[in-house]
Amino acid sequence: MSDLHFHNSYTRQKEKFESITPGYAGLYVCGPTVSGESHLGHARPYITFDVVQRYLKHLGYKVRYVRNITDAGHFEEEGREAIDKVAEKAKLEKLEPMEMVQKYTNLYHYGMHQFNCEDPTIEPTATGHIIEQIDMIQTIIAKGYAYEVNGSVYFDVKKYAENYPYGKLSGRILEDQLETTRDLDGQDEKRNKVDFALWKSAPPEHIQRWNSPWGEGFPGWHIECSAMSSKYLGETFDIHGGGMDLLFPHHESEIAQSTIAHGHPPVRYWMHNNMITINGKKMGKSYNNVIKLSELFSGNHPILEQAYHPMVVRFYILQTHYRSTLDFSNEALQASERALRRLWEAYEILQKITHPGNEDAAGQELNLRVVNWCNECNDFMNDDFNTAKVIANMFELAPVINGIKGGQVAANALSAATFTLLKTTFKTYLEDIMGMQPLQVKQSSKMDEVLSLLIEIRKDAKKRKDFATSDQIRNKLAESGVLLKDEKDGSVSYTIE
Repeated sequence: MSDLHFHNSYTRQKEKFESITPGYAGLYVCGPTVSGESHLGHARPYITFDVVQRYLKHLGYKVRYVRNITDAGHFEEEGREAIDKVAEKAKLEKLEPMEMVQKYTNLYHYGMHQFNCEDPTIEPTATGHIIEQIDMIQTIIAKGYAYEVNGSVYFDVKKYAENYPYGKLSGRILEDQLETTRDLDGQDEKRNKVDFALWKSAPPEHIQRWNSPWGEGFPGWHIECSAMSSKYLGETFDIHGGGMDLLFPHHESEIAQSTIAHGHPPVRYWMHNNMITINGKKMGKSYNNVIKLSELFSGNHPILEQAYHPMVVRFYILQTHYRSTLDFSNEALQASERALRRLWEAYEILQKITHPGNEDAAGQELNLRVVNWCNECNDFMNDDFNTAKVIANMFELAPVINGIKGGQVAANALSAATFTLLKTTFKTYLEDIMGMQPLQVKQSSKMDEVLSLLIEIRKDAKKRKDFATSDQIRNKLAESGVLLKDEKDGSVSYTIE
């Protein structure tokens, strides 16, 4: 497959990628809501789309990669209580909202850098684009597809569905939604239960609030991404990515409001990665199986048998096609660690081997197999970014490399051209495209062990009601830049400043 093709969630078909502007690619990915620390579920989309933008650059595209930070609002009206996550968490932590936002944004960036995810070209924040959101809402009202009630503005989904294919992305049928939508806060203001908020009036106790034509309030979750994506990528752009959990209501709502505001659909290609489960269960607070990235790297979570290097997690995610469900378990992570070590050891051996320079092996069977395995990597990436098959081919190539080192394979078994192709393939796909780095023992591993021991001693002290010792451990660690946090579930997390 010589051209890039990938699955378009909107058409449910694999399509050839043709960018709007030749040589340029616009990619928007929904970033985190920074009302809490990033967790394992966040790892998959950001690693997936890091590889997507890396591969687009490998193909020669100049990529503008926009990934937002949701630092206001994010209240949902389908299936959950309508609350402002940022404001509520700020109250719980007794912090100014922007103080809390900065704290969790920093932790998110730390996690992404540990995974070797490249920074986006632009990382806009919701609070930095209130004016653009208000302008967009005013346009939608002027076109007759939104209405104001008591200082809140709602999008008229039923009217939209009479003229546009509402539900095509998610496969939702409007009539079914009208029957099943729960009665939640603010539903009595709406013309229809399925209408979603573009702007919410802020009650007196609400911390985050902005002036608007409809009074003081704050933006809805969906309008934030529509305003930011169109500002930096244009009214129609190439690729919009995110996890499958965002199909509805978030991405469906984005399509609806952007279509009205601009007069046409906003995105050419929609991409969605599948979810991560843990031992067969969906991640959720009720299962006590939400693993924060800091816990993943330190091993400090009841589910974890050990700490896992960020590269092991990245490799584990890329061993499965991005549209397939991925089940997390200690056994799976440990197997990925062994596999990555074998592959990286072969790569290091390859870098040290010097080829004798002959050109006589072109017709030999092994030579032809190696050429085929290398060339297939390009075909696999062009076929819906299939990193799993690329990795499988690298494991076909690894024994050849080990065989050359061990003498089982003659040094001149490969032609000079094939040997160069082998070296180039490993470098290009393992490092440049899949973003892998050497799996070295972290310098902080011993420190992690010491911290884990101190945390256990502190827990034991608290059980014995020896609060003086407990407080002394916490305070001394804080003086050294290690901040402990007692979680509601009884676990203890830490950050190093």
